[in-house]
Amino acid sequence: MQHTQPAFLVALLVASLGCRSAALDTAPVAPLAEVVPTHLETHGHVRTDDYYWMRQRDDPRVIAYLEAENAYVRAMLAPTEGLQAELYAEMVGRVKQDDSTVPVQRGDYGYYTRFEDGRPYPLHCRERDGHEQVLLDLNALSAGHGYYAIASRAPSPDHGRLAYAVDTVGRRIYTIEVKDLATGAVSDRLPGASSNVVWAEDGRHIFYAKRDLETLRTYQIWRHELGTDPARDALVFEEADEEFSCSVSKTRSRRFLEIRSRQTLTSEVRLLEADRPLGEWRVVLPRERGHEYSVEHHGDDLILRTNKNAPNFRVVRAPLTDPTRWTELVSHRPDVLIEDVDAFARQLVITQRRAGLRQLVVLDPAGTGAHEVEFDDPAYSLRLDQNPEFDTTELRFAYSSLRSPPQVIDYDLETRARTVRKTDEVRGFDKTEYASERRWATASDGTRVPISLVYKHPFTRDGSRPLLLYGYGSYGASMDAGFNPNIVSLLDRGYTYAIAHVRGGQELGRQWYEDGKLLAKRNTFTDFIACGEHLVAEGYTAPERMCAMGGSAGGLLMGAVVNMRPDLFRAVVAAVPFVDVVTTMLDASVPLTTFEWDEWGNPANEEYYAYMLSYSPYDQVRAQGYPHLLVTTGLHDSQVQYWEPAKWVAKLRRMKTDDNLLLFKTEMEAGHGGASGRYERYKNQALTYAFLLHALE
Repeated sequence: MQHTQPAFLVALLVASLGCRSAALDTAPVAPLAEVVPTHLETHGHVRTDDYYWMRQRDDPRVIAYLEAENAYVRAMLAPTEGLQAELYAEMVGRVKQDDSTVPVQRGDYGYYTRFEDGRPYPLHCRERDGHEQVLLDLNALSAGHGYYAIASRAPSPDHGRLAYAVDTVGRRIYTIEVKDLATGAVSDRLPGASSNVVWAEDGRHIFYAKRDLETLRTYQIWRHELGTDPARDALVFEEADEEFSCSVSKTRSRRFLEIRSRQTLTSEVRLLEADRPLGEWRVVLPRERGHEYSVEHHGDDLILRTNKNAPNFRVVRAPLTDPTRWTELVSHRPDVLIEDVDAFARQLVITQRRAGLRQLVVLDPAGTGAHEVEFDDPAYSLRLDQNPEFDTTELRFAYSSLRSPPQVIDYDLETRARTVRKTDEVRGFDKTEYASERRWATASDGTRVPISLVYKHPFTRDGSRPLLLYGYGSYGASMDAGFNPNIVSLLDRGYTYAIAHVRGGQELGRQWYEDGKLLAKRNTFTDFIACGEHLVAEGYTAPERMCAMGGSAGGLLMGAVVNMRPDLFRAVVAAVPFVDVVTTMLDASVPLTTFEWDEWGNPANEEYYAYMLSYSPYDQVRAQGYPHLLVTTGLHDSQVQYWEPAKWVAKLRRMKTDDNLLLFKTEMEAGHGGASGRYERYKNQALTYAFLLHALE
């Protein structure tokens, strides 16, 4: 790696950035980042990276550049300030602002979260016999912090204490705190952790995961005894393989603690009796490359979900005394992906996916008497809610569709009766005014790709309607067609909203994932393009009326697509985009890199290097026209480092040949998930939608 001397000749800030162009009778000037060529050689091939210097988060030039870009966003979107305010008011007004979640019963207490009107952060509470106790008021706790988030709230077995994880930066490096719920005092603080924390059944010990502070890999599990110095905590497990991460949990039966080590292709589980926290952990099945499995406890047995000789997984039962002796409960099927299995005292619940849709199947612990929970919408979102109790016949799940607001439903596993515990109130919304569809595009290799759509009546397929196409397509994550109240603001302005269920997810089974990663990654991009072309051909929209959006790995999708087919979209939003694929995957010190070599490939292998280089958005920027672009990031992003989109935008500014908008917005006090307060999130969403509407004017 060779560096040239910096050329401090390019100004980052201009006086017009913070002003309206009308006031100066001139357009704001876009920031141009300093060019400092760095030569990167791999396999005898040399890449020149003019913006490699942006990796130094503490470099004043970096902060100046990010702030200049933020000022440019404000200047260029100043004409939309009224529209942003209108959209923000709609979003706030549409959703009940003093809402609360349905209480989750744990012992004698119902635990829930609620908001108060006008306050940005939630209150975490519990109730017993009609009396509320506020456990954590984030509005008070967040005072003095630009970012504040709490995760993994875990009550002790006797409900006398609460362990939770606090992040005040957005980097997802947490401090575990333990609060005495009788006195309100915080007795223990454990820094440098992930959000993962679990109680032993003795109520005196907690287990928690620590991160490598450089790579952010979760690689250690520690045991802490309440009231003792954290420096005396015991390291109970360390994951030595840098491609793996680890976590700790407890079985629903509360009999076992569980450490799970996993990477993209392989997993390994260790168990310890939850009432013997000082005991020895034992491995269920030793890791074997390509074998993924998960474990549930039921009586004298373990219930395993495994892909051993079953690409779409199967479910087996094995005695605790011999986890290798399997009895098959649910066999492998080529058209059904088994996503999860949950064990209750008298039933098992299988979460599976068929034809792109998630389903729930209930059966007895012997694997017989199966029945499926039925749903009516052509496309929908379904997920199990919190179900902490083992000895129950009641299953809670959350359900919504593109035109149906979320419901929390309790389902009796024996009588099959449903009780709707809550339907989210969406003010001014009438689902009968909207329609949803499922359509199929044909990819370049003949593969049929599903698309979910929603729009407002009346609708004519004449190509005149604007459309927002969303995509992700990585890590086997399936993008279900769930309700988003904010999207209503676009639907009511004539937009169609569509989700392209491209390869790289698992909507159509494990092979759908395999066909969208590693040396097949380009399928993700060509699938998305095929979906866009299909929507145009079928009259849902036209290229000059079509927008696209994706975040994180979906931001990679956006970056690849605008390089490959910039003519297909009028405007694109790339949120926290993973766009510098080759450089990141070559650097094991960058957070999460080693963990993801089986997702993207390791470019130390020349074949993977060449393939990544062929699609990496940053490396493939060229002198051509691009759509209007809004790119966002967080300075403290732990998953996609801020410098990836910063470098990408800087390169685009120098090379693109059009006059379309190129806007780059950095949350200076946030990470991958954006701002922590709900009203700031509404404002950011309003800005994004205002950008899309403005770009189509």
